[in-house]
Amino acid sequence: MKIALVTYQDKGAYHAINVSNEDDLLINYLHDKGLTITKEIWNDSAVKWEDYDVAIIKSPWDYFDHISDFYAWLQHMESLNIRLLNPIDTLKWNADKRYLNDIKSAGLNITPTEFLSSSSELELSSYFGTYDCEQIIVKPAVSGGSKNTFKLPKDNFESNLPLIKQLIEKETFIVQPFLKEIETDGEMSFLFFGGKFSHAVLKKAASGDFRVQATFGGTVHPQNPSPDIILKAKAYVNQFAKDCLYARVDTATINGELVLMELELIEPFLFLDTNTNALENYYQALSILLLK
Repeated sequence: MKIALVTYQDKGAYHAINVSNEDDLLINYLHDKGLTITKEIWNDSAVKWEDYDVAIIKSPWDYFDHISDFYAWLQHMESLNIRLLNPIDTLKWNADKRYLNDIKSAGLNITPTEFLSSSSELELSSYFGTYDCEQIIVKPAVSGGSKNTFKLPKDNFESNLPLIKQLIEKETFIVQPFLKEIETDGEMSFLFFGGKFSHAVLKKAASGDFRVQATFGGTVHPQNPSPDIILKAKAYVNQFAKDCLYARVDTATINGELVLMELELIEPFLFLDTNTNALENYYQALSILLLK
């Protein structure tokens, strides 16, 4: 069986010097386990995808910059009868943050979210009252890496309105309350492989910033969450990440309750170097799926 580990053309936009080369770490481990696996760039026209049986969607970190091409590539892979991990329907669903509506409808906690489109009346001032907050976050519904993400304070949000209006003419945006707990406590990520909990990390933003990504100076701290907290995170995986090789559940704790920020099922960094069992957990999950 030939496996492609799907990545992207690295131009330096979505990585940081303090992040390990996780793709190489993983592919070397899987090679040592006897798997035939090769890194391939998702939108490289020279790749002969028909030579592969399975494609693991690992790090196509620029997919949201080329979303139409990405959707077309997914359909092309399906037409070639190449099995995708994670599954194609899951990938398409997870690419657009409208998926949060489905999770909310299932009765699970999410960060309060409203959607803004070109037809929307852009009355951002109303959301400070709706959310009872002093700051809001505005970002694209299809996005990653904090691209075009705005943190707007109640007393000075108007200066960004012309740019936001211009962007909303091109794509749907979301508006959410800024969770001050992210600045003070950080963002917890739970990693699941094959539906089983593997490990967890706490991501903290650099001083003076709110973005926890390493690209912006964020730091990562391994955690040992309690079994009851893991079960709460696993509820999102059980309902919305069935048959997935990997899932990352990004959360905040608000008034003692676990609240989902993102359910990452396309290209999350997996923090495989933060836990001694992470690579083996990944391999075991992959082995089970390859037998199905």
